[in-house]
Amino acid sequence: MADTPVPILMYHSVATAPNDATRALSVAPEAFAEQMAMIGDLGFTPVNTADLAASWRSSRPLPRRPLLITFDDGYEGVHRHALPVLAKHGFAATLFVSTGWIKGGHDTGGGLDTMLDWDQVRELAAADVEIGGHSHTHPQLDQLDDGTLRHELIHCKEIVADELGTVPASFAYPYGYSSRRVREAVRETGYAQALAVGNGLARRRQGPYALQRVTVRRSTGIEEFERLVEGRSIARNFARDRALTKGYAMVRRARQVRRKAIRTRV
Repeated sequence: MADTPVPILMYHSVATAPNDATRALSVAPEAFAEQMAMIGDLGFTPVNTADLAASWRSSRPLPRRPLLITFDDGYEGVHRHALPVLAKHGFAATLFVSTGWIKGGHDTGGGLDTMLDWDQVRELAAADVEIGGHSHTHPQLDQLDDGTLRHELIHCKEIVADELGTVPASFAYPYGYSSRRVREAVRETGYAQALAVGNGLARRRQGPYALQRVTVRRSTGIEEFERLVEGRSIARNFARDRALTKGYAMVRRARQVRRKAIRTRV
């Protein structure tokens, strides 16, 4: 029972007309509403990231059929389209914000589509949506040097704390990329847990800094969605993704070794 698998759904944009940069990982508002209704019909109880991790740390019982609903980056449709549906069902969720992409005084201009502003983020936080960190400028964290890596993590945390009055406890790795060095930095800079991708169900044994999520795409039909939340056929559905991820991981490790060797020679 202690290591019962938990589906953690990873959403990005919820939009009627997403642009080309976000289309594949966006979800139509009607599809999102149908998916949330199915979660309720199947008897799942959405919790936020901090509650799941705290329960697993303390062995405190989780509610019946726990499930996480998470959003990455900070797209405006999370407020416009997703929030009313979450509120209708009384569902908790977690939004991981790239602080440099949120409209306002910290905006670096890198957002891929229409982004939230900080007033909207505050409204989400007031409506039982946990706000977590997703770095400041959304880089590939495992490709950064130590100083830049820590700045991305700390600056993100400080901005969220300044804007919301609450220090974020949870983190999600941009692009899902991490390494032992990145995970240690996330822990050392004060985040209590972090989510990867992996396209598998989350389990306690994965550890609090490598919890896996399942990607929900625009192409995810309702029957496939049911299989994902029930934990059926996940390996088959994401076989191509996993193969590409493993291959790219080898390339990324080779790049890191090469850069380290260059720095050593210099």
